[in-house]
Amino acid sequence: MSGNHPGLSNTFIHSGEKFEWSKENLQSIKKIISRYPSERKQSAVMPLLYLAQEQNDNWISIECIETIAETLSMPKIRVTEVASFYSMYNTQPVGKNLIQVCRTSPCWLRGSNKITDTICKETKCQINETSEDNLFTVVEVECLGACSNGPMIQINNDFYEDLDETSTKQIIDNIKNDLPNKVGSQKGRRSSENA
Repeated sequence: MSGNHPGLSNTFIHSGEKFEWSKENLQSIKKIISRYPSERKQSAVMPLLYLAQEQNDNWISIECIETIAETLSMPKIRVTEVASFYSMYNTQPVGKNLIQVCRTSPCWLRGSNKITDTICKETKCQINETSEDNLFTVVEVECLGACSNGPMIQINNDFYEDLDETSTKQIIDNIKNDLPNKVGSQKGRRSSENA
């Protein structure tokens, strides 16, 4: 999909706080850029966008764009084009836990509507909204890539598969109570073996 998550404003990138690379990320950037020929260092734009997003509370601000452009000696507009094209980059603030609900046919046929309803009820926010406590943002996405294990969701970098209303509520409750969650299949399925 072009731009970011449907319903979230993607027509421009929002301004945020001053952004400077952390010491750890400066070391990572050196390693990332070293993977490319010196005349092609701008090819590192995607991994640097990801690093900036992680460092900047899970979103890319104008200040992040400016820092990446300076780091890679490339025009800000080119960094902006990449950031606004791929849905893996959030171009506006999101909650601490970005919940992406897969809504394509395989997940829908296995009950993703019930999962969505449970998530909205438990987080107290609707699709394309952030909860008042800034703990959750809920969005719908196209195919998270585990069609045989649907319905599924992605929360930040973790995937939760074979969901039902009970397991979904437990995942949300665990996040609220700062408890760990079991990632992957919630029914004990290994890989995509037959249920």
